[in-house]
Amino acid sequence: MKDFHRKGPREQCSGGEWIYGRNPAIECLRAGRRTVSEMVLPPFDQRESDEIAQLRATAQARGIVCRHEDFKRLDQITRGGHHQGVALKVSPYPYCGLDEIVRDVEEDENAIVVVLDHLEDPQNVGSILRTACAVGAKGVIIPEDRASGITPAAVRASAGAAEHLKVARVVNVVRAMQAVKDAGAWFTGLDWGKDAKKYTDIDFKGRCGLVVGAEGPGISRLVRENCDFIAELPMPGGFESLNAGVAAAVCLYEMLRQRG
Repeated sequence: MKDFHRKGPREQCSGGEWIYGRNPAIECLRAGRRTVSEMVLPPFDQRESDEIAQLRATAQARGIVCRHEDFKRLDQITRGGHHQGVALKVSPYPYCGLDEIVRDVEEDENAIVVVLDHLEDPQNVGSILRTACAVGAKGVIIPEDRASGITPAAVRASAGAAEHLKVARVVNVVRAMQAVKDAGAWFTGLDWGKDAKKYTDIDFKGRCGLVVGAEGPGISRLVRENCDFIAELPMPGGFESLNAGVAAAVCLYEMLRQRG
């Protein structure tokens, strides 16, 4: 049973957004990075799950307003998301500055950074954030325009892992990559082409970054030109491509494997 209680004053926020699903709600509360003003839970039941019981206890301990909504209303609140009867009204996602990620890279000779080059599907973004968190990535960099931010749907797809990651939104991805390179890292882009190497043939030890391109077009030209290596995943089955989240997971775990 997870213990995510934190002591603190009554939490309030104006506006904000709705995080939904049991794990995302739990991880949001555990991370403690957002202000929570309201919680929606199923009606009390003595047979309710440990997760629901702890969410209810946390709401009481923190002075968070807790109420019940029927599933139809919750579907509206969460825009049809898979909410499992649970939702939190929270302050916006706490993006970090690029300088925080750069500083972490400087301090860790085995730092991993992930760059999402204009991914627009929050499901892919969330999937990659979940894997990035699992392998201990220092941070994720995403562009401000033409890309999915860390939306409630992305948080749900990450199973709440997004709440524990440092994510920086930047105006210029190439400039951000250069700042990370100046901190001692090098980048590998997931793509195809004559210059691509099999992903297991690349040495991923030390400070490094992984660039994942947008669904369909892949990595943009300028971003690709600023990658030190291009990695491809062999597909002897003849299928043209993998989902971006799956491809990123394969490569991130290769990075982890090479580090022992």
